[in-house]
Amino acid sequence: MSDTRLSFKEMCAKFDVTPRTLRYYEYIELLHPEKEGRSRFYGAKELARMTLILRGRRFGFSLEDIRQWLLIYENEGTTAQMQEWVALADRQLLELAEQRRQLEETITELQTLRDDTAKTLG
Repeated sequence: MSDTRLSFKEMCAKFDVTPRTLRYYEYIELLHPEKEGRSRFYGAKELARMTLILRGRRFGFSLEDIRQWLLIYENEGTTAQMQEWVALADRQLLELAEQRRQLEETITELQTLRDDTAKTLG
């Protein structure tokens, strides 16, 4: 891996997150930057973790699910982490499919109401 280290400000800019978000991720132990005095530095491991955190958020996973998933790698290794990832992904896919079904139902209802109203006007 690279020896690249990012400062707190650089990390916020690279991932387009607020300082508050980055501090919160540290507080809930998703990230563990190196500390030198009051400065924080993020190495390759933390950059990779941040990429996974943001990807997980984009997919709709809770921060606690992401935290637990990252802990599995540290405690049990890659295979256990991948098995948990499959289980989490399966659960999330079901939830997203249900959300899509509800959204399609709402769109159909709104379209019907809109069309009925337009007919009344015209």
